[in-house]
Amino acid sequence: MSVSISQLSFEHHRLALGVAESEPRISWRFEGLAPNWTQTGYDIEVLRNGVPRVYSANSSDSILVPWPDTPLETAEQASVRARSHGQPDQPSTPWSDWSSVEIGLLNESDWGNAIPIAADRKTDVNAPKPPIYFRKSFSVDQEVKSARLYITALGVYEAEINGQRVGDYVMAPGWQSYNNRHVYDTYDVTHLIQQGSNGIGATVAEGWFSGLVGFGGKYRNNYGDTIGLLSLLVVILQDGTKVDIPTDTSWQANTGPTVASEIYNGETYDSRLEPSIAGWSSGSFNPDGWLTVKRLPALKGKLTPPDGPPVRRVEEIKPQRIFKSSSNKTLIDFGQNLAGRLRLSVAGPRGTNITLHHAEVLEGGELALRPLRLAKATDTLILNGNGTQIWEPRFTTHGFRYAQVDGWPESTTTLDGDSITAVVVHSDMERTGWFECSNESLNQFHNNVLWSMRGNFISIPTDCPQRDERLGWTGDAHAFGPAADYLYNTAGFWRGWHRDVWSEMQANGTMQVPPYVPIIPPNTDSKQGTAAVWGDVTVGGPFNHYQSFGDLVVLQEQYSQAQAWIETGIPRDDSGLWNRDTFQFGDWLDPKAPPDSPGDATTATHLVADAYLVRMTELLVNMSTALGYDDLAERYNQQHASLIKQFRNAWIIDGGMANRTQTAYALGLHFGIFTTVEERSVAGETLRKIIADNDYLVGTGFAGTPPLGFALAEIGATDDFYRMLLQTKVPSWLYQVVQNATTTWERWDSLLPNGTVNPGEMTSFNHYAFGSVADWIHQVIGGLAPAEPGWKKIKIAPVPGGNITSADSCFVSPYGKVSAKWQVDGDKFDLEVTVPPNTRAEITLPYGKVTREVGSGLYKFHELTQ
Repeated sequence: MSVSISQLSFEHHRLALGVAESEPRISWRFEGLAPNWTQTGYDIEVLRNGVPRVYSANSSDSILVPWPDTPLETAEQASVRARSHGQPDQPSTPWSDWSSVEIGLLNESDWGNAIPIAADRKTDVNAPKPPIYFRKSFSVDQEVKSARLYITALGVYEAEINGQRVGDYVMAPGWQSYNNRHVYDTYDVTHLIQQGSNGIGATVAEGWFSGLVGFGGKYRNNYGDTIGLLSLLVVILQDGTKVDIPTDTSWQANTGPTVASEIYNGETYDSRLEPSIAGWSSGSFNPDGWLTVKRLPALKGKLTPPDGPPVRRVEEIKPQRIFKSSSNKTLIDFGQNLAGRLRLSVAGPRGTNITLHHAEVLEGGELALRPLRLAKATDTLILNGNGTQIWEPRFTTHGFRYAQVDGWPESTTTLDGDSITAVVVHSDMERTGWFECSNESLNQFHNNVLWSMRGNFISIPTDCPQRDERLGWTGDAHAFGPAADYLYNTAGFWRGWHRDVWSEMQANGTMQVPPYVPIIPPNTDSKQGTAAVWGDVTVGGPFNHYQSFGDLVVLQEQYSQAQAWIETGIPRDDSGLWNRDTFQFGDWLDPKAPPDSPGDATTATHLVADAYLVRMTELLVNMSTALGYDDLAERYNQQHASLIKQFRNAWIIDGGMANRTQTAYALGLHFGIFTTVEERSVAGETLRKIIADNDYLVGTGFAGTPPLGFALAEIGATDDFYRMLLQTKVPSWLYQVVQNATTTWERWDSLLPNGTVNPGEMTSFNHYAFGSVADWIHQVIGGLAPAEPGWKKIKIAPVPGGNITSADSCFVSPYGKVSAKWQVDGDKFDLEVTVPPNTRAEITLPYGKVTREVGSGLYKFHELTQ
């Protein structure tokens, strides 16, 4: 069988245009099922300025190999291809397709005369700010060879050149800790520039920069009180002449038909105002009556290209049902809870006001708006009466399954799937993981997990996409990280967010981790919010990233935050455990937490904190070892041993945990706190009895849920967890499916059995934390896990159970496609696996417990179940 290179990439970029790395590392994936194929060397051809150079290496490395040539310069482009050579008796791959990499603006001086600008107008800084339209005319006197637009905003932007949209990014440049890191985007706009007269424009809304963000409707102007724009258009003419069009005081600005746009409250568009800006981004536009612009101070954060992919429109969903509520409201059910907005195609009389309200669930047949808290989540379109209009909000998103449509002109446009569409919006990461099995309810739950990730990976990892929060909660990200890393290629996404985590830790001077990143308001003293599990994302996040992507450079980059948290950030008592005076989230939202007190769990908060400290110290040992920091590894190993001893002194009484809960015993078992065979046996039986006495219902919150299934698997009680996983009574994962959920919930009972919404203030229907169980599903039912960082060696070990008779899982690893497909038919078990080239796999059959190590290829195994 043949082998080939299916994809070549740079660093962790899906599209390597305007990247920050002048020596970008190169990776390639393989395709094909050549048996036992192993790379022994490779050739990389680099084409720069029309000059090709080939570099060769004797190495088995095929992910993140060093850039072989001299560093690339600012804005320089190179084309690269690769081929790999197998063992002496194995074929080489053909050359890969050419892939392009282009560097962004590496130095502040590369921005030339570009300055941040704002409309020269008075602004009520304590109220929502209307979006600003910025524009400039310019001319080009000969044919264009290439053109690049480098752009960011003090807010969120969309750019135009000569009346055409630039790119397809949404909510750009996303949300960062703007005071430390300010992302700019790069676009190839060669096709938009014409010889002669041209115009460039950008609409900027307040977004996260100066808009209302955070709790209680009181945090506005977090990074500044003025909407602004910074951009540089670089045009290279055919004769090599370079023409720069920077933002400067020659630009003009105005307000327009997008009269209001807020993250939480929504957008209002008055299309009757369109004539005032008709042609505004063209070179022939007359800007009489437009405002001048003023220079703003330099941006506080360092200008940097993005690490992760942009937010985009990724899918469209048609209405499943349009109906009238009991109060005669027009409601639409899209059949899927999602994050995004609605697009309308509608004609009606001038002045018609169409208002769109969004909600995740219905209560009493009407939109359940209480869970939104202060977020209005309302969009408004005012028609101009000039025929069919197509409109979609541009600078806001909502979390919703249902919409209420008020004011629809039914006499002129039928409300149906042709006139209204839900547009799904999220960070455009590459999908890499799939799972399905013979249990359709579990398949639906897995789909719910996927959709909750999609709804909450919008520039940063948010807790929820619908209410007046949508913050980068660290504990949620920590719990869900491993599941996320399977479902999508999150490498660049996490890298960018962890840069902000580290900058926030350094900014507060204590090395403590804010409960959410970016922290709101900026420079908030995070001492009151720092806590275990949440702050532990500084260790767990980088460790999980390394396991999934094998990137030692990023591990080293993020090691400093992990070390600072363990060494300095955690307030400790004399024993080395957590200081008992500290606030802790603990096992947040365990099933018995009252609606009005989500942290009132059945497991002591500091037991949870101390157990996680044991585990995080162990992970820091592993990270230190991987980086070759042997002295540090030994030091942390000693700390780890001491912490286990101190934990046992504090929390183990008569051989058992101080709290007889699922969480306490899951943490004790999975984190290695029960140290002897006898102790583990007793603790395992105790955990199994706790679960059985609870009728196999879930008893864990955010902290206890991720390790629970693995703790049971480690003691040979996988069947017990299958019984829990497939429960349909509350609290359980499939209870949500029975209640027709299409995403995972914040609470086990966000919707009560009687169909009413949980009275608690924190009641989201799109939260991914409890979806962390998908990691167990992928590893145990699906049977796929990395045996070595980056999936260089693969563990394939499915464990059937729960009357599930088949499962099919697939993961696109850094090396290529890994899959496992199994079926139980009577007393026969069949397993088919694929292992990508340049990797090996340890395959363990579930009944005979025989493990076999194989190289790449397609394999089929058969055994008896008895």
